[in-house]
Amino acid sequence: MEEVRACVKMEGIVQGVGFRPFVYGLAQRHGLRGWVLNDERGVRIEAEGEKDKVHGFLSGLSSPPSLAMIIKTAVAYLPPLGYNSFEIRNSKEGEDRFAFISPDIAICNDCLEELFNPQDRRFNYPFINCTNCGPRFTIIKDIPYDRENTTMSGFRLCPSCSKEYNDPSNRRFHAQPNACPHCGPTLKLFSGSGEKIATHNPIRETAKLLMMGKIVAIKGLGGFHLACDATREDVVSRLRKRKGRKDKPFALMCRDLDVIQGICLLDHMSRRLLEGKERPIVILPKKTVATVAPSAAPFQKTFGVMLPYTPLHHLLFAKGAPILVMTSGNVSDEPIVFKDNEAFVRLRRVADFFLVHNREIHTRCDDSVIKPLNGSITFLRRARGFAPLPIKLNRDGKSILGCGADIKNTFCLTKGRFAFLSQHIGDMENFETMRSFGEGVELFKRLFRIEPECVVHDLHPDYLSTRYAMGLALPRIGVQHHFAHALSCMAEYGSKGPALAIVFDGTGYGEDGAVWGGEFLGVTINGYERFGHLRYIPLPGGDMAVREPWRMAAAYLERVYGNLDGLHIPFVKRLDLERWSQIRLAIRNKINSPLCSSMGRLFDAVSALLGVRGTINYEGQAAIELEQMAEKAETGEYPFKILEEKGMLIINPDPIIEAIIKDIRSGEGPFIISARFHNSIARVISRMAKRIRLAAGLSDVFLSGGVFQNHYLLAKVLDILKEDGFRVYTHQKVPPNDGGISLGQAFYALYIKGD
Repeated sequence: MEEVRACVKMEGIVQGVGFRPFVYGLAQRHGLRGWVLNDERGVRIEAEGEKDKVHGFLSGLSSPPSLAMIIKTAVAYLPPLGYNSFEIRNSKEGEDRFAFISPDIAICNDCLEELFNPQDRRFNYPFINCTNCGPRFTIIKDIPYDRENTTMSGFRLCPSCSKEYNDPSNRRFHAQPNACPHCGPTLKLFSGSGEKIATHNPIRETAKLLMMGKIVAIKGLGGFHLACDATREDVVSRLRKRKGRKDKPFALMCRDLDVIQGICLLDHMSRRLLEGKERPIVILPKKTVATVAPSAAPFQKTFGVMLPYTPLHHLLFAKGAPILVMTSGNVSDEPIVFKDNEAFVRLRRVADFFLVHNREIHTRCDDSVIKPLNGSITFLRRARGFAPLPIKLNRDGKSILGCGADIKNTFCLTKGRFAFLSQHIGDMENFETMRSFGEGVELFKRLFRIEPECVVHDLHPDYLSTRYAMGLALPRIGVQHHFAHALSCMAEYGSKGPALAIVFDGTGYGEDGAVWGGEFLGVTINGYERFGHLRYIPLPGGDMAVREPWRMAAAYLERVYGNLDGLHIPFVKRLDLERWSQIRLAIRNKINSPLCSSMGRLFDAVSALLGVRGTINYEGQAAIELEQMAEKAETGEYPFKILEEKGMLIINPDPIIEAIIKDIRSGEGPFIISARFHNSIARVISRMAKRIRLAAGLSDVFLSGGVFQNHYLLAKVLDILKEDGFRVYTHQKVPPNDGGISLGQAFYALYIKGD
C-alpha cells in the first residue's frame, strides 16, 4: 500500500482547547506516525502512513473538540520521512507570534458530573475545569497561552494535577487553569464591612444568606455579580434602591431549564441558546403566571434569563433558591467591578456580603445578551462566551483600530482578514470606563500582536472615543455614525455594496451638523449617498430630550397643531404648559435645539403621547416599553407622506401623529395604537425602499441601528421587504446598536487604506 506524508497547517482557536491531544488520539486510531505542535499561527501536523489511513485522519480533523474553531486549513503531500511514532512536540515560536484566544466557556458535562460525584477528588470544588471548559479570555495576560501567562501562574500544580496536565490522553492535558482543592483557588465569605466570615463551607453559607433575603456580591469569571432571591419582592426592591437602578430589568439565573420553562415561553432556538457553551442571557417572553418578583423586570413582557455557567453557580443552586437575580456588580452607569479591593469600596453600600475567590480576573467581561427571532438572533450585548472570537473579513489589509462610539462602546482591531471586536466596554461617561477602554486596546494589541497603522473614529467631536483617537500618533479617519452602522452589517456578510442601508437609531452626528437617526443610505465600501431621512424636527433641550421623551411628544404636537392649548388629551393635561412655553421659546431662538431626523426620538414621542413613558431611567426605555405593549394581532396602519426636496426623499410622520391623536380622542387603547404605529413604520420602510430601488436599482437591504433591536418592528420589516422582492440582511454576529460601530469603522478603513 502506498504511503504518503500529509503536512497540515491549521489556524483558528486550536490552542488551549484540547486540540493536540485530539490530533494525537486520531493519529493513534489510524495507525499513523509523525507529530503535532503549536506554532505562532495555530497548529502544525505531519502525519504519514498508508494513503487511505491518512485520508481518514484528515477527514477526522473536520470534527474537532467543541471549543475549537477552525478558520483555515492547508494540506500539502510530501514523501514520507520514516517517523517511528506519533508524538506531541513542544510549541514552536516564530517572530510573528499570533494565536486566536478562546472566550470563557461554561462548565462542560464531564466536569459537572465530577463536581457532584462524592468519589471524585474534585467533588464540590468550585473551580473545576478542563480543556473543554472554564476561564480563558478573562485570565490571559499574554501569549503563548501557557499557565505562566495567566492569572493561574501563582498556583503551583500538585502532583496529581501535574500528572493530568502532562498526560496527552487526559482531557486536562495542558489545561492552563487546571486545579484542585489541594493546589487551586479558594473561596472566602466576607461581611459588607469587609470582615471575614468564619465558615468551612462559604457556598453553603452564601446559599443560606440568599434564602434569608440578603444581597451578595459574588465574584465570577469576568467580574462581580450582585445576587439575591428573585422570588422576594422586598429583596429585589431593596437591590434596586441600593444599586440606583429604578426600572431597567435585572438578569435572572435559573437552576435549570425546567425552572426557566416555569416562567418563560421556550422554543427550540431559545433552548439551544440557553444550553450552548456560551451561556448568554436570553430575552424570552414571560409566562402569565410567574413566581418572580414584579420589580425584577417591571413594565416588561420578557425576562432576561440564563443558566448557571460556572461550577460555583451550580453549587449555589444545589444548596439554595431556584431563581436568583444575577445582575452586573456595579452602581448604575459604571463598568462591572472585577477587582476585589474595588468591590469592597464600590459595592459596600449595595451588598450585605461578598463571596470572593483568589483567582485574579485580568480582564473584565459582562454577560452577553441575545434576543432570538424566528430562528435567528440579535445581539444586544456581545461579551462573555463570544469575545474575543474573530470576525472573518473578505479581504486582507493593514491593521486598523476602530474606536467605536460613546454609548455601548466596543473597539475593534484588525489583523489580516480578521477583525477582533472587544467585549462590551460600556458607556463612555466616566474615568473608569475610559480606563477600561484604554486597557482593553492595549491587551488586544498584545494578545494578537497588532500594531495599528490607522485609527478610525466617529465624527462627533465631543465623543471620548474620538478624543482618544485624536491623541494617538497615527493617521486618522473620521467615519459618519450611520455609515459605520451600515458597514458593520455589511462586514458580517462580506459585502462591498452597492446596497441600501436603512439605519434607525437614537442619535448620531450628521455631516450637516444635525442629529441623524432615520436614514436611508446608498452604500458602497467607498462611501455613501443619503437618499432619504425622517423629516427634521428640533430636539428640545438637546440631550435632555433623550432623557425626557415628553419633550419630543410636545415638539411633534407643536409642529402638527401649532398650539397645544386646544388639545384635550391626557398628555397635554399632564404637561407643564408654562415650562413648555419656555422650551418652545428656546426652540424658536434655536437655543440648544439641534435639528434631528431620529427615528428613535419618534418612538419616544409616541411612547410619551400614549402615557407609556414621559421620562426614562435607562437608554431606550420609552421605545422598549412601547414595543412591549404592541398588540400582535392588530394589522391597522396610519397614513404618512413621502416628500421630495432637492432630490432627497423626506418622510413626513405628521399624519401618523394626527391619526394617533384621533385614536386617543376616540378612546382607542394604547396596545392597538402602538401596534398601528409599528405597522406604519414598517410600511414607511417598504415605500421608501421601493422608491429608492426604482431610482437607484438597489435590491440588497441592510438593516442596522438600535431601533432594529425592536423585534416587533424587525419581524414586520423582514416580512414586508421580502414580499417586495428585496434581499434583506440583519446583524447576526455583532449588535445592531452602537456596540457594532467599531467593526464598521475598521471595515471602511481596511479598504480605504488598502494593503
